[in-house]
Amino acid sequence: MSNRPGPDVGSGIRAAPKDLPSIDRMLREPAIAALLAEHGHTLVAREARALLAALRQRALDGHLSLDEVGDHALTDALRARLDDALAPRMTTVLNLSGTVIHTNLGRAVLADSAVSHLVAMMAAPNNLEYDLASGEVGTTNRTHRHDYERAITPQTALLMKVHTSNYAIQGFTHEVDEADLATIAHARGLPLATDLGSGALVDLSLYGLPREPLPKEKIAAGCDVITFSGDKLLGGPQAGLIVGSTEAVERIRRFPMKRALRMSKLPLAALEATLMLYLRPERLARDLPTLRLLTRPLAAIRAMADDLQRAVAQAVEPRFEASVVALQGQIGSGSLPIERLESAGLALAPRDRKMAGRALDELAAALRALPVPVIGRIAEDRLLLDLRCLEDAGLLRTQLPALRRALQ
Repeated sequence: MSNRPGPDVGSGIRAAPKDLPSIDRMLREPAIAALLAEHGHTLVAREARALLAALRQRALDGHLSLDEVGDHALTDALRARLDDALAPRMTTVLNLSGTVIHTNLGRAVLADSAVSHLVAMMAAPNNLEYDLASGEVGTTNRTHRHDYERAITPQTALLMKVHTSNYAIQGFTHEVDEADLATIAHARGLPLATDLGSGALVDLSLYGLPREPLPKEKIAAGCDVITFSGDKLLGGPQAGLIVGSTEAVERIRRFPMKRALRMSKLPLAALEATLMLYLRPERLARDLPTLRLLTRPLAAIRAMADDLQRAVAQAVEPRFEASVVALQGQIGSGSLPIERLESAGLALAPRDRKMAGRALDELAAALRALPVPVIGRIAEDRLLLDLRCLEDAGLLRTQLPALRRALQ
């Protein structure tokens, strides 16, 4: 360690780069174990590397004290970086400006009852586009490179490709990938946009699910603009997201229509909090409800069905019988619509099969009329209750007496 005069680093002795631990050694320190357990390896390692790089540069500049590279100091510094990385950018403020409905401070403040209702509706499925009383709720197969080239005229502003995330084209199909489209578009001075629909931000195949293309992959392929949803595979609020090159996004930002399409504080706050979850991928399948339900073990679903079968059977007898059945669930009507998930649940079948249609309609209506409406599906003369999305069996069990009364 050198004691030559150098820049003032306070009361401590100046540290050299060799005084800093390697990333592997730092992550093996017992003091870091709690941070790894709380946040997962990905985020902690990322912030630890950034911290060591910053400290190493300060050491090279002669501005680092030996006191700052001790185990406790490094742990505290890393914890501070993690807290900063996970801190939401939106926060409450005291509005002392004198303007009650302040455009830049979130405009109107919601009433307590509105906030409570909002929380309840965002924390569970709801009847957004579903009538509880009634229960009701053209393209080409092949596209080639020359189709895009022939379609370009002097009036063409951009090329666009839409990913089939919420529908499927079957039969003899062919499409042009984004790398080829980028070559065609950029050779003619045109931007390339692609719509991914569902908005997967992680490789779903790591969780045993069908893989969807990622926005970052499309950027790497040469796309200038990528759009996707916030409320599907991303698992956040209903919103349309636009990402891409700085130049393209800035052009969109400056366009006058952008003001009419901007997000309000409600979805923006929910989106920010959702995106924060992706900083800790090791916890994502636990913390993100959409991914947690998609990856829920089949054994757990089957066990819940076995546990509920007798109580449900008692509630619907003597008109219906209830049995545990294997089911094929769906990832989403607006996301990967043809992909199926192995699931389990209960099948409610009329004992009088001659009147099956009318009886099932009546049963479905009774379920929808419960204090917390229950939505199943009718197939093959049975009403099916798929339990993949039911994490608390008590929510159904407590309503069974009301169902029994409705069917008497």
